[in-house]
Amino acid sequence: MARTESSNPAFARGPLAEAGRPVGFDRPQYGAPYTQQGPDPLEQAYRGPSATARDTGRMTVEDVVVRTAIMLGTIIATGAATWYLGLEGLWLPAMLVGLVLGVVIGLKQITNPAAIITYAAVEGVFLGGITKFFESAYPGIAVQAVVGTVGVAVAMLFMYRSGRIRVTPRFTKMVVGATLGYMVLLLVNLGASFFVDGGLGLFDGGILGIGISLFAVGLASLNLVLDYDFIDNAAKNGVPEKYGWYAAFGLVVTLVWLYIELLRLLSQLRGD
Repeated sequence: MARTESSNPAFARGPLAEAGRPVGFDRPQYGAPYTQQGPDPLEQAYRGPSATARDTGRMTVEDVVVRTAIMLGTIIATGAATWYLGLEGLWLPAMLVGLVLGVVIGLKQITNPAAIITYAAVEGVFLGGITKFFESAYPGIAVQAVVGTVGVAVAMLFMYRSGRIRVTPRFTKMVVGATLGYMVLLLVNLGASFFVDGGLGLFDGGILGIGISLFAVGLASLNLVLDYDFIDNAAKNGVPEKYGWYAAFGLVVTLVWLYIELLRLLSQLRGD
């Protein structure tokens, strides 16, 4: 069985990447296939019902859930403040600062809670500002995008946990390849926008714009499945507790991307 990889930059390197393959499998020498090893009593003890991150020094799925909730709570708080204080004009500088922070955290694999919560606070300003602009043009779109994001996240978690979506090497390569291709397309469109109003016209509505937005929403949804699988396997393979913050950061990055793509899709569906 090949090692599971993620297209999320936060999970592409370091301890989380090394722990990405399913627990209980080892790669023998000379290129032989993976073979499942017998149960390790110490490993079983770590995975027992009473084992927590504090008890074992290892990251747990519950640990990531709590830290993800803290990050999302921070995003909601700063986003609401931006909205109600009329600071929506800060969305562009907040987006740039958030991008820089995200890249630094991802490349250096920072696990410091202060840095990651700061990223969440900045993202909240960005999302609060841009959401208000969308809401002014399309009343009710903010609630629709939030409900849609939560719904997709829960649905993908159910599909993953129930085995309806299996994270195989082929599935991973397809999602990673499609994600990289989409990111390149966005960069080309951004570059074209400096010379032509609207860039390549990918998001100007119509069948093309709606089709691309649907593709992007689907792609972000599948990336959530990769994130769930990576976090699950990393926890089972004993990644240190401090990486709970880093894992939460990676998951929130995907959720923010999904939310933005839903905003864009809904605006095109409701456009004149």
